[in-house]
Amino acid sequence: MSDSPDPIRTSLHDRHLALGAKMVDFHGFRMPVQYSGIQDEHRRVRTGVGMFDISHMGEIEIWGQEAFDYVQRVVTNDASQLKTFQVQYTGLCYEHGGLVDDLTLYRFPDHYLMVVNASNVPKDLDWLQQHVSGDVEVRDRSDEFSLIALQGPAAESVLEPLTATDLEKIPFYWFMPGEVAGVPTIISRTGYTGEDGFELYIADHEGTGKVWDALMESGAGAGIAPIGLGARDSLRLEVGYNLYGNDIWEETTPLEARMAWTVSLDKGEFIGREALLKQKEEGLSRRLVGLELQGKAFPRPGYPVLHGEAEVGHVTSGTVGPSVGIPIAMAYVPSDLGAKGTDLVVDCRGREIAATVVGLPFYTTGSRK
Repeated sequence: MSDSPDPIRTSLHDRHLALGAKMVDFHGFRMPVQYSGIQDEHRRVRTGVGMFDISHMGEIEIWGQEAFDYVQRVVTNDASQLKTFQVQYTGLCYEHGGLVDDLTLYRFPDHYLMVVNASNVPKDLDWLQQHVSGDVEVRDRSDEFSLIALQGPAAESVLEPLTATDLEKIPFYWFMPGEVAGVPTIISRTGYTGEDGFELYIADHEGTGKVWDALMESGAGAGIAPIGLGARDSLRLEVGYNLYGNDIWEETTPLEARMAWTVSLDKGEFIGREALLKQKEEGLSRRLVGLELQGKAFPRPGYPVLHGEAEVGHVTSGTVGPSVGIPIAMAYVPSDLGAKGTDLVVDCRGREIAATVVGLPFYTTGSRK
């Protein structure tokens, strides 16, 4: 990654400005937070199609004769279950069980690709390099890749005319190398919104603009619009997806964070396994839950969560969900207060707002295939 103190501009920076984006500094990048407005952009993705520049994400490749053994040792999920051209959601853990990062793992015929959070690229690289042994090479390609997310019920119909790849043959959490608008592209049926869609990895900065323009033209009839990071956050929260730095961090474990399904304790040794095994055997002292709030409130990260007079946690993510129409939040609470239907209170800047523990996701009718 760049050592420059100035925010990095993605390949699409000038296009964002031309489209009237409000730009912000985000984890070392200059990124669009909104264009027409967060709620409008949010609904556009839920009902039609929207396009995100997410080139801030990090891409780290793992090569070598012992790449599989290495990957199996550093990630929490079971990489042996991955077929070629399949994707897996997983985590990296410290020895004490806390999360280094959450990521998506791609299996290519001859290497693996880890797609990691922008804020964690230097930390992840350092951690991965510390654990290299044998015939393994860790390559940081974050500066080379741009990444466009095309999300919404109309995503396939917008992308289909621009590629010879048979999109219907790419199931959710699978991918295929191909071309979009004549530009070599990794076409991945993944996303962070709960809707159907694709994430397009392009190792060609000039080509990225060509793909963006072609998608905008192809999607004109479907009402395509550029979408900023603000709507990306509200979309992911409605479907209960964790955000590193908010809902998970170095002192939270995947078991506490509703990520137990990404932890394969029976696959053999991996970094953090003993700590996670002990936590599972002893029982969780806290867990991440969903909260629905009553009345007019806007829960923000950091707001205290109360039970009676006692503060028992704090909001990690919160908003008024544009698609669900009510205030929603996630928070860590003691496990004995984590059952659905438990009544709690959120202190919203001095106003005590009644809240109820609910199951996740909050939004359940997305188009994701």
